Amino acid sequence: MVALLRRIIIPLVAAILLIVSLVELKHSSWWIVLAGVCSVIVILGLYDFFQQTWTITRNYPVAGRIRWLFYDLRPYLRAYIVEDDLNGTPFSFEARNLVHARARGESDTHPFGTERDTDQNNYHWLSHSIAPAEHPEKSPRVTVGNEQTTKHYSASILNISAMSFGALSANAVKALNLGAKQGGFYHDTGEGGLSDHHLAGGGDIVWELGSAYFGARDKSGHFDPEKFRDGAAHEAVKMTEIKLSQGAKPGHGGLLPAAKVTEEIARVRQVPVHQDALSPRGHTAFSTPIEMLEFAARMRDLSGGKPVGLKLCVGQPHEVFAIIKAILKTGIIPEFIVVDGGEGGTGAAPLELSDWVGMPLKEGLILMRNALVGSGLKPKIRLAASGKVYSGMGIAYNMAMGADWCNAARAFMMSVGCIQAQRCHTGTCPTGVTTQDPARMRALVPQVQAERAARFHAKTLESLADMVAAAGLTHPAELSPHNVMHRQGPEKANTMDNIYAFLPERILIDAPQDTIYADWWEAATAESFKPRTDLERVRAKTSQPAAAE
Repeated sequence: MVALLRRIIIPLVAAILLIVSLVELKHSSWWIVLAGVCSVIVILGLYDFFQQTWTITRNYPVAGRIRWLFYDLRPYLRAYIVEDDLNGTPFSFEARNLVHARARGESDTHPFGTERDTDQNNYHWLSHSIAPAEHPEKSPRVTVGNEQTTKHYSASILNISAMSFGALSANAVKALNLGAKQGGFYHDTGEGGLSDHHLAGGGDIVWELGSAYFGARDKSGHFDPEKFRDGAAHEAVKMTEIKLSQGAKPGHGGLLPAAKVTEEIARVRQVPVHQDALSPRGHTAFSTPIEMLEFAARMRDLSGGKPVGLKLCVGQPHEVFAIIKAILKTGIIPEFIVVDGGEGGTGAAPLELSDWVGMPLKEGLILMRNALVGSGLKPKIRLAASGKVYSGMGIAYNMAMGADWCNAARAFMMSVGCIQAQRCHTGTCPTGVTTQDPARMRALVPQVQAERAARFHAKTLESLADMVAAAGLTHPAELSPHNVMHRQGPEKANTMDNIYAFLPERILIDAPQDTIYADWWEAATAESFKPRTDLERVRAKTSQPAAAE
């Protein structure tokens, strides 16, 4: 009904009024016609300004409808002028259209077969079964926690990835949290602190702490345990998370410009107002793998036994194994690890870091999966995947590679109105998603967009259930590497377990020399993130006697 009103009834009324005005041209002076046309525009503009359904026209009355015209004509014009359905970046037109369709409750079916080139090398697909499952799990969940956890958590298979208040507007944060409540999934705060907007909707929260400890810091920027305890005590906070790095800019930290540090954001982040809010490159609370786990254990205790996890974009493999060795040595077991792919990113980042730094999600996820399985820790530590997830196939693929659930950031941004205008860093977001400008932010009505976020989540899990059932399974946790096929040439296709080395249980403990990670495992040490060869070189140098004067 809303779509009918938007696309047919309102323009039709405007057209009728315009025709009446033109007819009057024969009997009236030109200024009466002009007044009639202006009246039509004003009426339409007032409707656009006060309606709560469409973010673009709330901010750009009447003018925003021009975008709809080109949007509707785009399937016909794109092939000649702009792009095809699959080649747009960072998200293709097909991907954006899928998210928007599911969020709005419109049809997500596709006519006339696939548009993908199934003959290209590296094309992949999910192998189906002749005996599909009749009743797949429609809303699959996974329990997070181990013997060190007091308060276990049941997580959805798809959740909102880390996006900070400050990077996102207050209305966007409210919409996402309310959507998480309605849809039964969690909402990661990002490193910008735990705000009132994160708590407004009653949705489950994962509170992320980055290197600046926003919301849980003292005046010098160091971790404040009392402030953390107070925040983690909220009933809505179900888990906490240590951010080591992110896909968009690993090893870079971050900077929220002074212009964006409003009084409210300064209060939430506990930083001076109207001054740059800096996230250092690294943490001050720890500097070694063992110290990091001790910090995680401290966070778990302060939160009352809630699960604590690590989030990182995988870089040097020996550092992953250093974390594993520290877990084995200390006995401190984090409840989950989130792998953020190098292709991820919601805000702005230096181009070189976005393009060339950080392991892509597939490779990073497989490496982390092998580290956990090969060390025998996988039954106790859940593994999550984050990086350009927007569809049932994306979830299925990641879970086949070893993930227990997936997080999505940009897809949920699109579900609440984002159109990939790519103005996230300028403060001029046209839909009110990534701006602190009240005039632009008003376009996004949390109650309306929350329903879209929840609907996108539900529809995506429905598509995942269809794929899982087609594979003859009932729960996506049953997916494994052999369920995914990759084309490797004109006459050759292979399952993922034949392309990548998936380690068997405990082989890193029993026979690490028999794995492809032998050198990386040997280089790793629980006492440092530096490789063992560097440490030995430093020790040899410092142990030499001083040269004679």
